Amino acid sequence: MTKEKVITKSILIIGLISLFNDISSEMLYPIMPVYLKSIGFGALAIGILEGFAEATAGIGKGFFGKLSDQKGIRIPFVRLGYFISSLSKPMLALFSYTGWVFTARFMDKLGKGVRTGARDAYLSSITKKENKGKVFGFRQGMDTLGAAIGPVIALIFLYYNPGQYAWLFIIAFAPALIGVAFTFFIKEIPIHTTQNIVSLNPFSFISYWKRSSKEFKRITIGFFAFTLINSTDMLLLLMAKTTGFTDRDVIGVYIFYNIIFAAASYPIGSIADKIGMKTMFIIGMILFAAVYLGMANLQGIPMLYILFFFYGIYAACNDGIIKAWISKITPNEECATAIGFFAAISSILMLLSSTLAGLLWVLFFPKLTFIVSGIAAILIAIYFVGMRVKKV
Repeated sequence: MTKEKVITKSILIIGLISLFNDISSEMLYPIMPVYLKSIGFGALAIGILEGFAEATAGIGKGFFGKLSDQKGIRIPFVRLGYFISSLSKPMLALFSYTGWVFTARFMDKLGKGVRTGARDAYLSSITKKENKGKVFGFRQGMDTLGAAIGPVIALIFLYYNPGQYAWLFIIAFAPALIGVAFTFFIKEIPIHTTQNIVSLNPFSFISYWKRSSKEFKRITIGFFAFTLINSTDMLLLLMAKTTGFTDRDVIGVYIFYNIIFAAASYPIGSIADKIGMKTMFIIGMILFAAVYLGMANLQGIPMLYILFFFYGIYAACNDGIIKAWISKITPNEECATAIGFFAAISSILMLLSSTLAGLLWVLFFPKLTFIVSGIAAILIAIYFVGMRVKKV
């Protein structure tokens, strides 16, 4: 008997699209604050810019996810979303005017908002329930592999061409275009839709909460609580820097973390398919708590790498697992709306969580930020342990 293929051609192509897009995006991630500062953006302006961009992505994920379900199509949203994001890369190299930079960042995040719900719903529709952990883990792994490759390319380029940021934005356009090209190799799968009215209200996705299942409500309440205590990874890197590690140490451990995250995503998804999404998510919460409490007592390079090793494992137990879990309990014709709703609310809460973490850091002391998040993660794990859900 021939073993059924889990990673089909379409799933592989979605993975390659994520890989090349993230190579492009993460090539710019380490140098974006430095570049913005070099063209006159202060800390406040950068904060406003990134907050504006994240809010755009969040609302977009909810709105376009619902629109994809209403239209009964996925691929046009996937293709358009990646194309819009790709155009933002060379735009940043052309002019340094404040309005132009805002427009470029807006386009990058708008593209993410357009594609996310439709892409994940498409991935769900071509995957059997018993394989969703593996498949979402595979896509997340390819995405994160790109996040490891991108900064390495940037470091090599800037080593030989210091300060040539504009050229790096142009170079980043190439892998982004390759990702867009791959979208023409996936085929649309017709979706039955009962939603005859198309709403153009950008916040209409919020109404999904009322008609969603009790199980969706229970698990997303837990996810949202975690989002509130899961601040930006930048604070982890900043803590390492504050503790006395060099820039090279910080960049090195960030690349190491992404490699672990990428390598662990598929195996973790595969295990989750066997032991259940709930169990795997709880394991992730325990690892998160251990890492954050460890960061509050950080000492030496070996400990830094050990903590980021487990942080990579935690990350593999998080994003892909959450989306696989939601897709398993949601009807196919509502999947983009459900994932878009979750992603949108999470993006908004992420802004709040990073602000709260920053306040704890500034008003009290940096270690408190990590202690509070670590203890809260343990409480959220307990919430999920006591939760009754179907085993998926």
